Amino acid sequence: MSSIHSIVKEYWGYDTFRPLQAEIITAVLEGKDVLALLPTGGGKSICFQVPALAKDGICLVISPLIALIKDQVENLKNKGINTLAIYSGMPFLEIKKTLQNAAYGNYKFLYVSPERLETALFLDYLPALNINLIAVDEAHCISQWGYDFRPAYLNIAKIREQIPTVPVLALTASATKNVQEDICEKLLFTNAAQSFQQSFARPNLSYSVFNVTSKQTKLLTILKNVSGSGIVYCKSRKHTKEIADLLKLHALNADFYHAGLSNDERNTKQENWIKNKTRIICCTNAFGMGIDKPDVRVVVHYDVPDCLENYYQEAGRCGRDGKRAYAVLLYNDKEITTLLEQPTIKFPDEDTVKNVYIHLMNHLQVPSGIGEGQSFDFDLSTFSASFKIDILTATYCIKILEQENVLSCPETFFKPSTLVFATDKNSLENFEKTNPVFEPLIKGLLRSYEGIFDFPSTIYETQLAKFIKMDVSTVKKQLVHLHQNRLIVYTPQKDKPQIYLVQNRMYNDSFKLNLVDYFIRKTNYENRIAATLNYIENTIDCRSKLIGRYFNDTLITNCQICDNCINTTADELSPEDVEKITRELLSLAKTTSVTIKNIRMLLPIYKKNQLWKVLRFLQKEEELIISNQGDISVP
Repeated sequence: MSSIHSIVKEYWGYDTFRPLQAEIITAVLEGKDVLALLPTGGGKSICFQVPALAKDGICLVISPLIALIKDQVENLKNKGINTLAIYSGMPFLEIKKTLQNAAYGNYKFLYVSPERLETALFLDYLPALNINLIAVDEAHCISQWGYDFRPAYLNIAKIREQIPTVPVLALTASATKNVQEDICEKLLFTNAAQSFQQSFARPNLSYSVFNVTSKQTKLLTILKNVSGSGIVYCKSRKHTKEIADLLKLHALNADFYHAGLSNDERNTKQENWIKNKTRIICCTNAFGMGIDKPDVRVVVHYDVPDCLENYYQEAGRCGRDGKRAYAVLLYNDKEITTLLEQPTIKFPDEDTVKNVYIHLMNHLQVPSGIGEGQSFDFDLSTFSASFKIDILTATYCIKILEQENVLSCPETFFKPSTLVFATDKNSLENFEKTNPVFEPLIKGLLRSYEGIFDFPSTIYETQLAKFIKMDVSTVKKQLVHLHQNRLIVYTPQKDKPQIYLVQNRMYNDSFKLNLVDYFIRKTNYENRIAATLNYIENTIDCRSKLIGRYFNDTLITNCQICDNCINTTADELSPEDVEKITRELLSLAKTTSVTIKNIRMLLPIYKKNQLWKVLRFLQKEEELIISNQGDISVP
């Protein structure tokens, strides 16, 4: 234990561990498989980074998010810890060099996306990697019964079969009991495995839900009443900009963020928010993963989420410093109707999926029987318009094809720039003499990238610009000029959606979905929506307890600070109040047409919860009858 304490002190500066971290780390060091459920901001990464540093060898970290991989790799490097990463878009030679370094160099972490695990190159190097731990981040992605199933995660079991003595640490912030069991089964956990679940309670986080006619007005009120940094989650990219513009019109310092922006734009916006140059960031759920900003005071969901897993993670990004923070969800009745329609929309019939698949393959110009392993630039709106397919239908059909392991469609695909010289050295020297303005760039390339005359090398324009002391925009313009003059072959960084084909294109008459699993996933989705609606519409139970029960955390007590807890305390009734309301209800029910909808209008001096309490009591005592249509009458 002294070893792990010295490690966390040396590299992170912490004197103590957060709850359950030490227990998880100890179990991993004992060689046990471990499932760890730690809420957002609960310090999941330390649970695998510390034991990996305490042991000989390298830790294999599997993560689905390129941005998160890059962020963690950068953080570890800044701590002086040698770390490598392999993700989609890296050139073959760079991947090979990375694997060689992992096998024979002094490195402690190798981050990979799950798709990398099944490649022949990775499997060739696997025996040479001295892996001391397999860390599976976002482990719920391995379960098709969960909310974010990714088939590539199933490859982890194949890796385990080749290195069966290496322990696995599966980490997630949100998984129901069924998903937890599925994670352990799919990762081939042994009987000696241990599970750790931190409480889902956030004692400093006040949850509240508002049914409002004007979300804009309510949002402005919230952000003016709660000072400090904030996040506003929106469902569409268009919405993020509209809301940010609205806030700016009312003198609130706001900006917007979504995955459709360039890499540089996203980095700049994120950095400005982290440094408090921007107060409010209006964003899609593409924002927030891997960001540890402790002083966020408010998270507002401007649109209704479709599952508590996402809501809990996103809401949990506020108040990590332990001070009071507010998680607010805004909705209207129309959204509830829309949410109930989602299963039919998100799970179209087999013929619709087949039709989208055929059009997609035609759009990408992939002949039947080939295509496996190929990547294609892909613009969803262009595809949908070209084939007159509703854009939502296209989106959900592609998601189904991804879950069926037919293709992969990460929202954003990062492919660094590559460059190779396309001329001989004598011609290059002659060009430099007649065009001296290009000499610093050419010399910088030759000095920075070994072998750039022989094969394409990954280059980073920003680093190159710093090296030759030139503006990065000038560097990019000069590279384009050299490419146009056929002195180099320059492929600028790709930062756009891609389609990656996991399988060859199927012949039209052989297309088939696994309908059994498909309908189970649909049923599970319907159950998640039901749980979300219960959270939204329940005005009695503690919201922290509602979330805890969903994740099988039965020890949570009433938080006393959510809207329901506050209202329940405020709505407590004396025996005299109960007697008075009872008399008035019985009198109305005997003489007037009374319904659930008009009861408050008829008795406006009482609060809604007070009326409900007495109504429920009288119904239980069979003094009143409430029909399925909401009519109230006496027996």
